Amino acid sequence: MSLDPRPASSSPSDRAFFGANAIFSGAAIALIAFVLGREKGEGGPDLSFMPAVNAFFNGLAALCLCAGYLAVRRGALSAHRACMVMAFGLSTLFLAGYLAYHYAHGDTRFGGQGLLRSAYLAILASHVVLSITVVPLALTSFYFAYRRAFDRHRRLNRWFLPIWLYVSVTGVVIFFMLRAWPEGA
Repeated sequence: MSLDPRPASSSPSDRAFFGANAIFSGAAIALIAFVLGREKGEGGPDLSFMPAVNAFFNGLAALCLCAGYLAVRRGALSAHRACMVMAFGLSTLFLAGYLAYHYAHGDTRFGGQGLLRSAYLAILASHVVLSITVVPLALTSFYFAYRRAFDRHRRLNRWFLPIWLYVSVTGVVIFFMLRAWPEGA
């Protein structure tokens, strides 16, 4: 019995990909932690419009994910591929905008109280925890599709697609909750 945790079908190129994916994903998480954990500087650009743009990107990504799912169920593989690449691109634009906004403006505080605050924090916590998985799992999903390992691609995406969709939709929900109940209101 082997103690190697990799699947028997892993090839050297798979190992290289997973190593690179771990390094890239770890660096992305470290960058996000750095931006969110630092003190907001003075005199940066006014990016107060970015949360609305980011919510738009998240909403479009969610629509692309749904359209991509429907396309693959109908056997429209080219449409599926296009939708998933667009969802990834929109999520990447969201992440860039999110980092730029938080670098320039720092945290946004929720102003609601009581059960509303508890609901917001539960949505935010689940969104943050699950969002950490999106970069490495999206890259893995694309890798499996690129390698034509469609059995692995399908197995991964049975549970990854709902996570990515949840993260995209809750990003929009969080935006609207922050706008409806701003800090100090």
